[in-house]
Amino acid sequence: MAVVLSLISALAYGVSDFLGGLFAKRSGPWQTAVVGQLSSTVCVAAAAAVVGGTAVGSDWAWASAGGVGAGVGAAVLYRGLAGGRMSVVAPLSAVVCALLPVAVGLVTGDRPSALALAGIVVAFPAIALVSRVVEEDAVAAAAHRGGVVDGLLAGVGFGVLFVALGQVGDDAGLWPLALANAVAMLAVVAVAVSVRQPWVPREPAAWRALAMGPLGATATAAFLLATREGLLSVVSVISALYPAATVLLATLVLKERIQAWQGVGLALAATAVTLVALG
Repeated sequence: MAVVLSLISALAYGVSDFLGGLFAKRSGPWQTAVVGQLSSTVCVAAAAAVVGGTAVGSDWAWASAGGVGAGVGAAVLYRGLAGGRMSVVAPLSAVVCALLPVAVGLVTGDRPSALALAGIVVAFPAIALVSRVVEEDAVAAAAHRGGVVDGLLAGVGFGVLFVALGQVGDDAGLWPLALANAVAMLAVVAVAVSVRQPWVPREPAAWRALAMGPLGATATAAFLLATREGLLSVVSVISALYPAATVLLATLVLKERIQAWQGVGLALAATAVTLVALG
């Protein structure tokens, strides 16, 4: 059940990220992130009212921390997806997102198997290969470099979300998740204000991101439920397969071209995630 829920989370995240990238290209990453998080908050709150549960103080604290990570991650991810290549930004975010919970586990006393350690080692050349794109155009090259940075930062943000949600108690229900989404929306606004970027969704096109709400709510809820059924390290790396859907959609719909070495990097990234999951 943990694996099934994790795969559902990965699929929902992947489709949501693809839509987020499309919407961000047209109406801006900050507005897209704000509307998407608002929609997710409403969807999760509605589900929480039905599911119920009893959350304690630590659940709310971890949810708030995860919300900050999710908000920052979503903002820079959509910025990267809007300005760079989805086939680069999404995989980079996933590798970092998968490795962070493993690193936290190591610090707190987890002892991964040889397979998991091998996966961690394989992830580093995967990052290097996926992020290497030769651009003849100077503007495209600059956009690519920015996309790489955004992908890495997004991975850290989502890794924080994964680690924090893994600490929420089994009896807490979905209300902490609703709080995490609300805090994420506020975090997006705070980042946008700090970098002096417009975040108010004034144009009607920005509100198309409301369609991302059910997907985002499904992804995070499935992940939270998966952590109650299985190990955080395993659930995190399986959920981090979400770029597979993003890259596939970018290739089919946007006709993005994947270079040969990027294909090797994607294969290594998938191998790294698989090794950690099996370990």
